[in-house]
Amino acid sequence: MSPRTGPTNSLADVPGIRTGHATRRGDGWLTGTTVVLAGPDGAVAGVDVRGGGPGTRETDLLDPRNTVERVHAVVLTGGSAFGLAAADGVMQCLAEDGRGFPVGGPGQVVPIVPAAVVFDLARGGDFTCRPDASFGVEAYRAATASAAGTVVPQGVVGAGTGATAGQLKGGVGSASAVLDDGSTVAALVVVNPAGSVVDPATGELYAARFALGGEFGDLRAPEPEDLLRAQDIGAALAVPGFAHPVLATTIGVIATDVTLTKAQCAKVSGIGHDGMARAIRPVHTMFDGDTLFTLSTDTRAAPDPAGFFALLDAAGDCVSRAIGHAVLSAQTVEAGGRTWRCYRDAFPTAFATSTGQGDAS
Repeated sequence: MSPRTGPTNSLADVPGIRTGHATRRGDGWLTGTTVVLAGPDGAVAGVDVRGGGPGTRETDLLDPRNTVERVHAVVLTGGSAFGLAAADGVMQCLAEDGRGFPVGGPGQVVPIVPAAVVFDLARGGDFTCRPDASFGVEAYRAATASAAGTVVPQGVVGAGTGATAGQLKGGVGSASAVLDDGSTVAALVVVNPAGSVVDPATGELYAARFALGGEFGDLRAPEPEDLLRAQDIGAALAVPGFAHPVLATTIGVIATDVTLTKAQCAKVSGIGHDGMARAIRPVHTMFDGDTLFTLSTDTRAAPDPAGFFALLDAAGDCVSRAIGHAVLSAQTVEAGGRTWRCYRDAFPTAFATSTGQGDAS
């Protein structure tokens, strides 16, 4: 047997994991924050940071040699390094709810909230419009208010609001896989690379070949006229040779219900980067700070070597598939005097039934 998608084909398929978004568009804004919230006792976590320009918080703590095992939430946000302030709001909310690492008497806790940022400054037109602690509070409350098993909103939302993918519109995407033993692994990715998600020779999404079943619908290779038009507007290609550097970064969270150690979580994140490399080219450049976190809710038994092998394989593919869903869910956006065309509008003949409109699902 081979893996199948979970009920929502999103991060929500991992029990105990909830996601919330804070989104700002218009009046100079085009940015947002996404919070991935663990259960009351947190989740074992690991991380793998790549690329030449990372913006992160609490990643050193996730080194397997260090003390704290569990995190209580992960923040993914726009705003470049300014956006790390969103994690302050999430910490505040967790502390008010009594969730965190105990450091003293009742109620004395320090919430552990790793974070990573993407570069989207001024994409809405105003350089000063960037996430702060209030974004973290809003996204946290959205996560706590979401019902268990609710499909994760994708596209131009949360940390993916101002994201671009090469010269196309990026966004947030998610995907899940249920393995033969019933365990689940899923990924949520904020797709904002300097590189391209599209094969410049054919116009096809690199991620499309990793689809499970018909999850990408009627997607096919676009007609030559689409490719020619897209090349004319620069939509199909990343900036050749990066002669004009585009500050970027792709970040995300992988989660599983399988019991893992911190070291195993770090390994899953590393394999997740392989999935990123299959869906973005080039990847991990000096203009990206690509970062993937992995969370284990430890509700199922620890895997044997064969089971861990299967989990790693599925995790990498979930990242590739989540990138595909982000690109296909994005809408064309006009902001800050620019237009970022979505894949559906740049390559309408890639779909058997084309409306020429972006999909906000």
